Amino acid sequence: MGVGNVLRQDDGVGVYISTRIKESERIKSLTVEVSLENYLGKINSISPDILVILDCVDMKTRPGESALIEPGKTSDNTFNTHNISVSKLAGFFKFPSCIMGIQPLSIDFGENISYLVKEEADKIIQLINKQEVQNGY
Repeated sequence: MGVGNVLRQDDGVGVYISTRIKESERIKSLTVEVSLENYLGKINSISPDILVILDCVDMKTRPGESALIEPGKTSDNTFNTHNISVSKLAGFFKFPSCIMGIQPLSIDFGENISYLVKEEADKIIQLINKQEVQNGY
């Protein structure tokens, strides 16, 4: 699930990734941008084995660094660019979820993702799409 505001530079990285994932029988992609709560029913109806929330997260690390994070391990919000925090969102699901967080360089107004964040996002996209090819899907 790609989360973020595409008008706030690196905050759009979750959307950037989710729109480039090749869907298959095993992997579905949903782009929700900033209105996470509007997709709760759809996500629950899909009932995935695991939900990976793709978003920029201030982890106090170098820009472009990524990490899988348990939803309860994040602060109550990432950058106040969402209507609901991803940590609270995870509580609405009956299946496991995690956050694939990417440290932003900037969330100022603008439509371009910074080079370091885009480079890491492209690696993540490549890994997800390569996984499908390796598993014969």
